[in-house]
Amino acid sequence: MDQLFEKTIAINIEDEMKKSYMDYAMSVIIGRAIPDVRDGLKPVHRRVLFAMSEMGNRWNKPYKKSARIVGDIIGKYHPHGDTAAYDTMVRMAQEFSMRYLLVDGQGNFGSIDGDPPAAMRYTEVRMARISEELLGDLEKNTVNFVPNYDESLEEPTVLPAKMPLLLLNGTAGIAVGVATNIPPHNLREVIDGTIAMIRDPGITIDGLIHHIQGPDFPTAGFINGREGILSAYRTGRGLIRVRARALIEKNARSDRESIVVTELPYQVNKANLIEKIAELVKEKKIGGIADLRDESDREGIRVVLDLKRDEASAVILNQLYKHTQMESTFGIIMLAIDRGQPRVFNLKEILQSFLEFRKQVVVRRTAFDLAKARERAHILEGLIIALDRIDEVIAVIKASGSPPEAAAALCSRFGLSDLQAKAILDMRLQRLTGLEREKIDAEYAETSTLIHKLQGILDDPQKVLDVIIEELTEIRARYGDERRTEIVISSEDIDIEDMIVEEDMVVAVSHAGYIKRNPVSLYKSQRRGGRGKIGMGTKEEDFVERIFIASTHHYVLIFTSRGRLYWLKVYRIPQAGRAAKGKAIVNLINLTEGERVAAVLPVREFTGEKSVVMVTRRGTIKKTELSAFSNPRTGGIIAISVDEGDELIDVQLTLGNQDIFLGTRKGKSIRFREDDVRDMGRTARGVRGIRMATDDRVIGMEIPTEGNTILTVSEKGYGKRTEIAEYRLQTRGGKGTINL
Repeated sequence: MDQLFEKTIAINIEDEMKKSYMDYAMSVIIGRAIPDVRDGLKPVHRRVLFAMSEMGNRWNKPYKKSARIVGDIIGKYHPHGDTAAYDTMVRMAQEFSMRYLLVDGQGNFGSIDGDPPAAMRYTEVRMARISEELLGDLEKNTVNFVPNYDESLEEPTVLPAKMPLLLLNGTAGIAVGVATNIPPHNLREVIDGTIAMIRDPGITIDGLIHHIQGPDFPTAGFINGREGILSAYRTGRGLIRVRARALIEKNARSDRESIVVTELPYQVNKANLIEKIAELVKEKKIGGIADLRDESDREGIRVVLDLKRDEASAVILNQLYKHTQMESTFGIIMLAIDRGQPRVFNLKEILQSFLEFRKQVVVRRTAFDLAKARERAHILEGLIIALDRIDEVIAVIKASGSPPEAAAALCSRFGLSDLQAKAILDMRLQRLTGLEREKIDAEYAETSTLIHKLQGILDDPQKVLDVIIEELTEIRARYGDERRTEIVISSEDIDIEDMIVEEDMVVAVSHAGYIKRNPVSLYKSQRRGGRGKIGMGTKEEDFVERIFIASTHHYVLIFTSRGRLYWLKVYRIPQAGRAAKGKAIVNLINLTEGERVAAVLPVREFTGEKSVVMVTRRGTIKKTELSAFSNPRTGGIIAISVDEGDELIDVQLTLGNQDIFLGTRKGKSIRFREDDVRDMGRTARGVRGIRMATDDRVIGMEIPTEGNTILTVSEKGYGKRTEIAEYRLQTRGGKGTINL
């Protein structure tokens, strides 16, 4: 026991904790989760490809069982679980995970629905052809090797990749304190950008973006906006929004529309998406969907959502984008290992790091090939000397007692090196023929030319760059393909207005809060006394309260009793048959409990001199410039601050110099100039429009013009029509006059 304590070393636990945790963190960062900027691979991916290469499991060779490959990976290079190695290899073979497959798989390797792959004893793999571009020239001293985990073998520290794989396939990884998330890109674009930077080292990031437009996901889809892309390329960090591609199809027989989803955002599970949509429909958070089915097959994704008759497909599609993973965000963090340290790169720095590495590989490969060529030329020179004096050579060899003695005699007699002497002794007699001599001379001339070429490359840095450009051009021609992901310039919602025909619509709103639209052409002109046509179906206690004509491209401003404003494009209002009651407005905008529609105004644009005049039940009036309402939010914006117990009852558009007429429940009215009401901000409360008794309330407002008449109807059906001039102009806030 005393001897044990004699060997104990006292240390500070805080220092030991710091050191041990830092060692652990760096082990995870460098050895597991973060890729190398040079070849774009994490250690496990590199070991998978190297093990397959060492086994001869090339792209043009027969498939081998995955279990056999995994055994070699974990037994020789990757001392971790077989599941980790197999899962890595599976992902490298999944078309929906990798933009450019590195492993060619045969069998069940999972699906975009989240189905697991078959066990490794059933599946087979081999390297994909493009993987050869990562491992080529590995035997030519192009990269450094280190001992494997048990020092029984050696493995490369990095693969001599011929293209910037970090951008091509992207990567994702979470380490200790750092994380990386790099999206995949299009090979043609990345190579074009790399070549552009080689030819113009001073090229800016904006110049590179001319070639590299943005991420290109294997599952295609849309990227909304360039802001996130530009941020990521300039700073190494950015956020992009990716949307599914959805088409609107119309069934000619049923006259119903369907939303057909053909492409999904990257890494979205299709089965989970369908389940989520079904859940939202069941909970009535998304309405208008009659049927949902998955028609996907080997040809591609096809998820069909059949809509109910006369539903607005654009509205439902936007709801799907909002509430499901049909729109998802991708946070870009371009972090990779650079000289043993994690670092965030911008776009140009990634390409520069790859290019510096590639120059080193080309130089080392060229030096290796030059040494081999010189060695071969040296041997050929010896063979030529021997063939020129073949009789003497044969005599020397015959006179020698042993091969070493013959080699020494040749070196002494003809001034040859040991290597040349050995080549002469190994030479077959058939090489003595004239034809063989010509072949040796031709090979020597060819080798001399090669030496001159290789030496020229080493002596001229520009030639090194020319070699890199040539290799990149070949890879572009061999593996390049078209961009899959479309980039939408605007970062706002996909604007479908350009796809909507502009035409006049009759918009009808019922007292109970239903709204619909129909083309004006549906209502044919009739003679006086005709029966007419039904314009809107209603329940017994409901009736049409507002009806107006507006273009499909116009806005409809919806004011609520609580003073909030929402707006819709007319084309987003469901089109319904003449006898249909339409759709409840609460399903189109986010009304709160107890809130109801007070007024609906059609507006073409938010410019000009127009104002919005609002009046509440207690006689408060307010005027605000129309332009103040041009940027509403999903949850609505405040149009007027309404007092407790009061509510907004009517809203009208004015030109700035008109009269305002208010009528009350007890038959009082007031007419005053619009100038009496100054313009106020959106959140203002307003001013008094009419002074009333405590049991009276305002029931309506009109903006009359000269020559108009006012029609007043009582609760019991009595009515009268009065010229507007009969109502004298008063000052705002007065008691008014008797109207009825």
